[in-house]
Amino acid sequence: MNKTTVLIMKTGETLTPLRAQGEDFENWIRSGLGLETEETPTVSVHLGEQLPPVSTLTGVVITGSPAMLTDGAAWNMVAAHWLQDALALGLPVLGICYGHQLLAHACGGHVDYHPEGREIGTVPVTLTEAASGDALLGGLPSRFHAHTTHSQSVLRLPDSAVLLGASAHDAHQAFRIGERAWGVQFHPEFTARIMRTYVQVRQAVLREEGYDVDTLLRNVVETPAASAVLRRFAALCGR
Repeated sequence: MNKTTVLIMKTGETLTPLRAQGEDFENWIRSGLGLETEETPTVSVHLGEQLPPVSTLTGVVITGSPAMLTDGAAWNMVAAHWLQDALALGLPVLGICYGHQLLAHACGGHVDYHPEGREIGTVPVTLTEAASGDALLGGLPSRFHAHTTHSQSVLRLPDSAVLLGASAHDAHQAFRIGERAWGVQFHPEFTARIMRTYVQVRQAVLREEGYDVDTLLRNVVETPAASAVLRRFAALCGR
C-alpha cells in the first residue's frame, strides 16, 4: 500500500447473475471513483483478509453486502475497530449500504431490521439543511433519486453523527461523523441496469411481501446526483 491508495473494504458479494458477468461491488465503486485498479485495492474482510495500517491510505470505501449486521459475524468487530482507528486519524471514510450500517455501529449507533420492511428500487432522497455546507453532499440537489436495496437500517444514529439525508422509508439515508467520514444507505455505485437486476432477481420474494414489482421496475431511472458522490469522495481523498 502507499499514500495514493483508496482502499475498498469489501463486506460481501453482489447477486450471482451479476458476478457471473464479472461484476461486483468493487468494480462499480472503482468506476464511480474514476480510479484505476492499482489505486483501489480490495480487502475482503468478510473472508478474513487482513486490513492494512490506516496510515498507509488516503481513504476507504466500505461496500454493501447481503449479510445482516445483527448476525454478529466476528469480522464485523475487526472492521469496526479498524474504522475507529481510521476515524481517530481523520482518514476519509465512505460507507455504502452495509458499510453505512457498519460505520454507524462502530460509532455507537443501532442497526436492525426496519420495522416497515425492506426498501428497494429508485427512491427520492431529501437532504437536510446540514447537508448544504457538507464537504461531500453540499451542492447536490436538495432532492435527488438514488438506488436502494436493504432490509436493515440505522435505526438510531450515533450521538456524534450529523443527519444529512432521508427518504420516505428510511429516516437515516445519509450521515456524517466528524468532518471526513460519511455513511449513505443508498448505492451511488448502482446504475439503472444493476437496480433493475436486483428487483428482477428478487421479484418472487418482493411479490410475497406485497410489492408491486412492475411499478418498481418502471420507477427505476439513472441517478446522476447520487452517482456523483463517489467522484466527490475521490476528490476529498486527493485523487
